[in-house]
Amino acid sequence: MAHPNEDLMRKGFAAFSSGDMATLNELFADDIEWHTPGESQIAGDYHGKDEVFGAFAKIVELTGGTFKIDLHDVLANDDHGVALLTVTGQQDGRELHDNSVQVFHIKDGKVTESWIHPGDERASDEFWG
Repeated sequence: MAHPNEDLMRKGFAAFSSGDMATLNELFADDIEWHTPGESQIAGDYHGKDEVFGAFAKIVELTGGTFKIDLHDVLANDDHGVALLTVTGQQDGRELHDNSVQVFHIKDGKVTESWIHPGDERASDEFWG
C-alpha cells in the first residue's frame, strides 16, 4: 500500500497533466511556496496559490500547451515527497527534454512547498528564455 503522500503527489501530477486546477487548488496550501531555479522568465519564487497558478498558466502559454510531465516514480514519507520525472515541451522551434527531480514539503495533507531541480539547468534556461 502506498503512503498517503505518494497518493497525494500522484493525484497532483495527474491533475496538472489534465489541466484540473480545481484538484490542485485542493491539494495546495493557501500559502504554498514554489521555487523554480535559474535565470529564465519562469524562474523565481512564487508565493501563494495565485502566483503558482499564474506560473503554471505562463508555462502552458509559452509552450502552446505542449508542456508535458512524464512521472517515473514517487518517494514519500510523512513530511516530504520526491518525484522523478521527465519534462518535455516545444517553444519557438526549441525543444525541452529534461530529467528532473521535484521535492515537496507536505503538511496535513497539503503541499506547502516545492523545489524543482532540472537535470540541466542551463538547457532549461535556454529553452524558457
